[in-house]
Amino acid sequence: MSDKRVSFGQDLAWRLEALGFDVFTVLFRLLPVDAASWLGGAMARLIGPLTKTHRLADQNLRLAFPEKDAAWRNRILAEQWDCNGRTIAEFPMMDRLLPSTGRVEVVGGDRLAEIAAGGKPVVFVSGHFSNWEVMPAAIVNSGINCEITYRAANNPYVDRRIRDSRFRYGVRLFAPKGGDGAREMLEALGKGVSVALMNDQKFNRGGVAAPFFGRPVMTAPGPTRLALRFDTVLQPMCVQRTKGARFRVVVYDPIVLERTGDRTADIEAGVRRITAFVEDRVRERPGEWFWVHRRWPNEAYAELAASEAQA
Repeated sequence: MSDKRVSFGQDLAWRLEALGFDVFTVLFRLLPVDAASWLGGAMARLIGPLTKTHRLADQNLRLAFPEKDAAWRNRILAEQWDCNGRTIAEFPMMDRLLPSTGRVEVVGGDRLAEIAAGGKPVVFVSGHFSNWEVMPAAIVNSGINCEITYRAANNPYVDRRIRDSRFRYGVRLFAPKGGDGAREMLEALGKGVSVALMNDQKFNRGGVAAPFFGRPVMTAPGPTRLALRFDTVLQPMCVQRTKGARFRVVVYDPIVLERTGDRTADIEAGVRRITAFVEDRVRERPGEWFWVHRRWPNEAYAELAASEAQA
């Protein structure tokens, strides 16, 4: 736990949340994998549309696909709730969703083998596609020494459980401190250890603007900066859900960054290429992306609301 002192009430609330997390984990681990995944999807399809987040997801779809009608958006909304619910339910049993279990097909595994054998670290980049937790398992199970970045849970007891559960099958998580130029990532790459980051979330402070579905979005430059600093490549990957709790991990061609001598321009170019990669994957399988966060600037949502009011 952090050295910062917390009140008795806060600590008690955290412990009760952790207890709930433990109960959830135990109950879902009692179920067969497919049954647990189905149940999570069914619950999210039922509850998700009743939440405020549903409206946000619909707004995001309107911003990304203004040409699509309500019937199409409703279908995608249902798919993304099903996918999100399944991902939550699969979280306690990720040790049963490794490539070695037969539930994960790896396309481009030769590229992972090449990275593992080459000894030079890379910067893995991806987005929140399908069950994104499957990707780090595929990386470490290929023999690559890699550390996976993640956002630490606010509850330190839950955060410890998350880290311990992943560590049991080789995934080492760390939560960078101090922004996207975190010391931990620099140290890892300096030691020859690859790092993996999600690069599809809003990043205002220090972010770089890049076009995403025709609108500028602020994106973390950290992965590109790291790849440039350590003279390595960005290695894009994504996870696709094939059926139920079965997946396909796709390893794409590496993104080789330009080094023109203008570092600012080179970083911006790298961020644009990552953002374009994410957009391409979303367009291919829109029902499997994480639509429930505010990816676009506030102005875009205000503009959308104004247009809806006039309709």
